[in-house]
Amino acid sequence: MNRLADETSPYLLQHADNPVDWYPWGEAAFEKARAEDRPVLLSIGYSACHWCHVMEHESFENDEIAALMNERFVSIKVDREERPDVDSIYMDAVVAMTGQGGWPMTVFLTPDGEPFWGGTYFPPAPRMGMPAFPDVLRAVSDTYANRRGDVTRQAEQLVEAIRSSSRSPASHEPLTTALLTDAVVGIARSFDPVNGGFGGAPKFPYASVIDFLLRMHVRSQSVHALEVATKTLDKMAAGGIYDQLGGGFHRYAVDAIWLVPHFEKMLYDNALLASTYLHAWLVTGQIRYRGVVEETLDYLLREMRLPEGGFASAQDADTDGEEGLTYVWTLDELHDILAPNEVDLVVDRFGVTARGNFEGANVLVIAAEVAEEQALDAARQKLLEARSRRPQPARDDKALAAWNGLLLSALAEAGMRLERDDYREAARALGEFLLGPLSTQEGRLLRTFRAGRAKINGYLDDYANVANGLLDLYTATADLRYLEEASRLARLAIELFHDEEQGGFFYAPADAERLVARKKDLDDHPVPSGNSMLAFVLLRLARLYGDDELEHRAVEVFRLGYRYLERAPTAVGHLLCALELHFAPPRELAVVGPGDDVRTRELRRVALRAFDPDTSVAFAEGPNDPALQRVPLLVGKSLVDGQPAAYVCESFACKAPVTSPDELAALLQR
Repeated sequence: MNRLADETSPYLLQHADNPVDWYPWGEAAFEKARAEDRPVLLSIGYSACHWCHVMEHESFENDEIAALMNERFVSIKVDREERPDVDSIYMDAVVAMTGQGGWPMTVFLTPDGEPFWGGTYFPPAPRMGMPAFPDVLRAVSDTYANRRGDVTRQAEQLVEAIRSSSRSPASHEPLTTALLTDAVVGIARSFDPVNGGFGGAPKFPYASVIDFLLRMHVRSQSVHALEVATKTLDKMAAGGIYDQLGGGFHRYAVDAIWLVPHFEKMLYDNALLASTYLHAWLVTGQIRYRGVVEETLDYLLREMRLPEGGFASAQDADTDGEEGLTYVWTLDELHDILAPNEVDLVVDRFGVTARGNFEGANVLVIAAEVAEEQALDAARQKLLEARSRRPQPARDDKALAAWNGLLLSALAEAGMRLERDDYREAARALGEFLLGPLSTQEGRLLRTFRAGRAKINGYLDDYANVANGLLDLYTATADLRYLEEASRLARLAIELFHDEEQGGFFYAPADAERLVARKKDLDDHPVPSGNSMLAFVLLRLARLYGDDELEHRAVEVFRLGYRYLERAPTAVGHLLCALELHFAPPRELAVVGPGDDVRTRELRRVALRAFDPDTSVAFAEGPNDPALQRVPLLVGKSLVDGQPAAYVCESFACKAPVTSPDELAALLQR
């Protein structure tokens, strides 16, 4: 057993019995490398990664290859989800060297941590144009020993390139709404009008881009933006990327038609897509979108919830070493489980054939409508129960603050919009988990929690996503504590991550371990970047608190991301959402009244009914509620003749309060 046995990451623990003398990331490994003048072999992956498993079985479990690694290198294993700061730096280096990146990632470093060569997956023997991993090991080791000057020059050039990417100056071009309309045009250029989505194979779900298109439809009644969004949502929900039996989305489709997925399920995809489908339901009223929301969140509550209140990170792509084994069906299996009429329904609905559409089996897709919905639901339930008795993919049961923050937002908003108390209560429990086990006594967030242990100081996306989720939890519960915790975390994020020279925010805090570079990310990959999410949060808080300084910090991010906004809009979907909020005319809504009063509940229901993403909402119980003094939007608001009241304001200039839901609905018509 190597040095990984005491780690909490399921990915690192998978490698604890390898014959490789693995070190976790830390100074001990680099001290050994310096003392013995050996290069470092850095291997980065994650537990749900199919090719990471392949490389482990082929190479890291191979005694001869392990002996070569142990003889010539100091080997470090990193979970990219636990240490995204490390992953981001060395991914940039690999992309700079090879033109592409991915996992597993293999990077060779000097004993000072500077990268000088790398790649992704390497086979144990030459294959498909790829060199054999043992040959790579020997060549890199020999180069390090015999051509040290070349190694040093390459490492210095790579490190300088990585550092310079975070020193890019802010744009001084004016920020105008043309950036939004041009972005819609740019996104549409890569839209697949037949199959939905953007680009060709493989095809990924760009949740934040779709959310931006929905916002633009609400803003300007752009029919084209709505068509691109709904076509994509419909095709994804009908395809194999969506789990037609159990709900939830797989990571991406390997083809251009959403048919065959890469079968891992990630918490962040499902959190983001649940929010996007919820917004599509609010915008269009189409019940099919609500169904996707509920099936996705129900899946997460059923299969990913942890006893402490948080949620696991992922389910593996593989089952017993075979990708997708749990999820696919043969026609014979359907006959073994279902009655003949049910088989016919499932075959018609999900396009099942004797030949199959994936390695002789069938990935279920929506092929046709069927009339007997009740009978189909019964058949689906039988198949789901049968599937639950199959071997299951491994679950990565570490809880990451950033990803749980995304789900907190989805659960809170769905609980509020769909009037689902179970979602609301799950959101509250998740909020308490993030503010409890995933926070220090000093109030800082920690990155990861597993097996009763929380560790690693939080990164920018941890703070930004959790703060955003707490804002949505405040809206869903009217509990002032969640608003104030969101504000505290956002302001703490400014303190920990702000770049005083160029503006915007670094990914790692100022007091973090010193790496070869301090990165600043602006593009979504695939989760919203910490910069874009924090800008979004700061704008929301600025409107609730009337704080221009918070808005100024958000504008810094837009100026840093200007070139992305202009040239690569699909890479910055959430930054576009934040920019749309920045340009929206400020509107605030205050509801004052006891939460247990039916009249208050009706006013709140009307206030939160429509998809109006640019309106800020605040709540107070009555004249003795401290929120009336602590939230500027609520100052001076009161009951009207003893009745619950709603105030609609534009830039803190308020119209006369109303006490009836109908009056409020009329005021909210833009």
